[in-house]
Amino acid sequence: MELIWLEDYLELCRTGNFSRAAEVRNLTQPAFSRRIRALEKWAGVTLFDRAAQPVQLTAAGREFQPLAAMLIRRIADARAHIREVAAAEVATIRIAATHALSLIFFPGWLKRLEADGLICCVHLASDTLNAVETLLLDGRAHFLLCHVHDEIPLRLPTTEFESTLVAKDRLIPCVAPSLMATQAALLAEAPLLAYGSGSGLGRILRGVIGARLPRLLTAPVLTADLAGSLRALCLDGRGVAWLPATLVEDDLISGRLLPFADASWEVPIEVQLFRPQMRLTPKAEEMWRLAQRRGS
Repeated sequence: MELIWLEDYLELCRTGNFSRAAEVRNLTQPAFSRRIRALEKWAGVTLFDRAAQPVQLTAAGREFQPLAAMLIRRIADARAHIREVAAAEVATIRIAATHALSLIFFPGWLKRLEADGLICCVHLASDTLNAVETLLLDGRAHFLLCHVHDEIPLRLPTTEFESTLVAKDRLIPCVAPSLMATQAALLAEAPLLAYGSGSGLGRILRGVIGARLPRLLTAPVLTADLAGSLRALCLDGRGVAWLPATLVEDDLISGRLLPFADASWEVPIEVQLFRPQMRLTPKAEEMWRLAQRRGS
């Protein structure tokens, strides 16, 4: 069996379409299909129902999906571990973080860990929640730093991953002073700056208060995946956006942004650090211990 067969299989699980999956994997569709058939031949079972549109997993395919992801993670972690052990260098810690946290929160958090004694090299990958979740799931990051809400679970299986609290945060509805009007007018008429489908903050916002703002949330004037982009648009007076306090604290203090409504419209969230339950490299384990101690 080839490792790339498992990666092909997981991509087809995500897309449900042979053509799109082949494009992502930089293959022709016939070549991609041959690799999927090779995996099925190796497994001795049919993994996909090709008659369905989009392509559906068979019962065996659904059972195999978390196992394939776990195998890829373990192989990637094993390779990274032996390379770090073999190289007489400072271990690199791979952290995947959402853009909202990597922009302002992450530098200060890392500085506090360094003040607690952490000495290491850090590789930070910053992207949407969907993308950084995939980095951790595929074993390409030791840690995931992201916002969470109790009612909106991540895609990380609780049997394979654990987390620790890093900080408290909240989503605050913000507006530029130029758009500030009476509260009744704002709630009825303010244009919404919405998060895109790949955004974790958007996932939380839609799940927690989406039903309270059906008109605004279904007809946004602008959509972006990144909180930083929505902050810039909000500062430009283009509408109202729910932004994390860690991102806009200085804007609110200076008056560049104002609260859009009272505190009942805020959404309490947490910053959490996620990791696989399997043992990580020594430096990554040290960071985890320090993060737990600081967050407790």
